[in-house]
Amino acid sequence: MPTITIGELGEFGLIERLTARLPQGPAVALGPGDDAAVIAAPDGRVVATSDLLVEGRHFRRDWSGPYDIGRKAAAQNLADVAAMGARPTALLLGLAAPADTEVAWVLELADGLREECGPVGASVAGGDVVRAPQVVLAVTALGDLGGGPPLTRSGARPGDVVAVRGRLGFASAGLELLTRGIDGPAELLDAHRRPRPPYEAGPQARALGATALVDVSDGLVQDLGHIAAASGVRVELDGAALPVPESFGPNGLRHVLTGGDDHAFAGTFPPEVALPPEWSVVGRVTAGGPAGVLVDGRPPGAGGWDHFRS
Repeated sequence: MPTITIGELGEFGLIERLTARLPQGPAVALGPGDDAAVIAAPDGRVVATSDLLVEGRHFRRDWSGPYDIGRKAAAQNLADVAAMGARPTALLLGLAAPADTEVAWVLELADGLREECGPVGASVAGGDVVRAPQVVLAVTALGDLGGGPPLTRSGARPGDVVAVRGRLGFASAGLELLTRGIDGPAELLDAHRRPRPPYEAGPQARALGATALVDVSDGLVQDLGHIAAASGVRVELDGAALPVPESFGPNGLRHVLTGGDDHAFAGTFPPEVALPPEWSVVGRVTAGGPAGVLVDGRPPGAGGWDHFRS
């Protein structure tokens, strides 16, 4: 069957194909097809976040298919909305790609975006496409707070416990395997290609009385460091409380502490809060000394991903 490229189909033909695959949810009052989308904001406030994914930096097309890339692009933005204690409502996609990119590749990418949005009730409500020498995705996510306060990084208090929900280190361990050309374990490779954020953790943490919350995208130490800095506190992690699967190999603890892209959630909670079993207590918040993160009483060294240092 002959293939067709986006250069042959053209910008508006591609947009027509894409929008046909993207049904709109109840939060979208006006979807693709006009100068801008209109999204309902019942709360009167809109949570907004954006991320860039650049081919060769955030994904490789020889390692990940378009469907997985789409799910990953959606996941990292939806997780940021959830980390504010909000409910995701919509995504906007900016797509840059070479003209010889196959239309089928782009449509599978859209399928991935749609399928990741579905379980949280969000829609891909619009965006833009442009020609470029490599694939770049610019995703903006919107969310609704439902009348509650946002969960920020600045509310942690001495005496709070530190707890996490979701997988840590799996995506990092998978990336290491791919970089070394090792084909397995599949669970780790899949974790790099397609994260599985527990989106419900954000609103749940807010309901439980969390004082601060963060999406673990750049590494547990680095992201908890943002809470420590914003709150003016010290976070002390207990290394023995952090699960390190044997499949991670000899660098297991490093993956757990500094690996990003799993999009787990790390938060601080008053000590009297009875946390449900899906949350694991891994440390505590203390006063005194410079703000930062310690692991078993010691500085952990390199904390995680930094685009301009890594």
